[in-house]
Amino acid sequence: MNELTITLPRPHERQQAFIDSPAKRKIIRAGRRSGKTVGMGIYAVKKFLEKKRILYAAPTQEQIDRFWVVVTRALAEPIDAGALYKNETRHIIEVKDTESRIRAKTAWNADTLRGDYADELILDEWQLMNEEAWDLVGAPMLLDNDGNATFIYTPPSLHSRSVSKARDPQHAARMFKMAQEKGNGRWASFHFTSHDNPYISRAALDEITGDMTSIAYRMEILAEDVDEVPGALWTREIIEQSRAAEAPELARIVVGVDPSLTATGDEAGIVVAGYKGKELFILADYSMQGSPRTWASEVVKAYHSHNADMIIAESNNGGEMVSETINTVDPKVPVRLVHASRGKRTRAEPVSAVYEQGRAHHIGHFLSLEDEMCLWLPGDPSPNRMDALVWAATDLLKLGEGIEAMENPFYD
Repeated sequence: MNELTITLPRPHERQQAFIDSPAKRKIIRAGRRSGKTVGMGIYAVKKFLEKKRILYAAPTQEQIDRFWVVVTRALAEPIDAGALYKNETRHIIEVKDTESRIRAKTAWNADTLRGDYADELILDEWQLMNEEAWDLVGAPMLLDNDGNATFIYTPPSLHSRSVSKARDPQHAARMFKMAQEKGNGRWASFHFTSHDNPYISRAALDEITGDMTSIAYRMEILAEDVDEVPGALWTREIIEQSRAAEAPELARIVVGVDPSLTATGDEAGIVVAGYKGKELFILADYSMQGSPRTWASEVVKAYHSHNADMIIAESNNGGEMVSETINTVDPKVPVRLVHASRGKRTRAEPVSAVYEQGRAHHIGHFLSLEDEMCLWLPGDPSPNRMDALVWAATDLLKLGEGIEAMENPFYD
């Protein structure tokens, strides 16, 4: 293969930095179209030419296409000459009868990543993967060869978090911060923006970013890890200050439901809350994506497991069908339908005020729910978990003992 031509794109400065890094563990936080995946394609080919075994994984087929285009174009001449074996179905390029190979595969979680080993493991769109893809499978597969790992991500918007398989939507950000703090040579962190790629059109980038919200611009273009936004109704500090390990015996418990009418649409928000005196307690978040029958079963399960008094469900989306769907699972559970007559922010503000007064307590950590609370702004995709919390809290505080803020609830 030595006499055959290998054609690689010329890396830009930020790509060259992580390509040349000798660190065993690299994490790259970069903006959309910044060249992070193309840079990894260049890196993979270079390691392949050193007779290494490379496994590249991203959550979906569409996400591995760009990487695959880079490596197949670079190695086109030796592939065409028969010096390399290529399997388009399995996305494999290898030197026959050796361990030297590039493979690209889809992987959301530990199960979809199993069945391989590597000298170089590359996890792209890492923020969308379940953490166990690394903890349970990725790290062990590198043991025999003392292999290297690279993690690539763009800070996830609320929209992309809704399709993530991660338990903690901030797990990539936490890994990046850890890599920055270690500074021991084994870990290296790299950050660059969409503007750092000299090969994309400035005019096109300006046009795209002109249509984005400020928070989306910071996350998707500037690649900033943002965990709360100016103007959001809640802050991490407010939630954290009143967090509790357990709830007292409660006077009333309800299950708040923000329904979803399709199996492939938005999540159904399902949040359990209770109150005692003037205090609100958030007990559980069972929000999920699934068919109406599936989420209705989860709602009924939550109602029984928490010995709740009532299910509070929004009727704007689905009307009477919402209560009918729940009652097909258990006709004995009481369901109160509430209709939103004001906007989401207006409905949420009285509940936010209770948090600011230190009278709302999360029993444990609800990472996805708290993300919605601290990152949602009007105009963003619907905050299903937050909506469910607001429906539950509004009902509880409306009927609570001396909750003046809820004298004029914002539903009919």
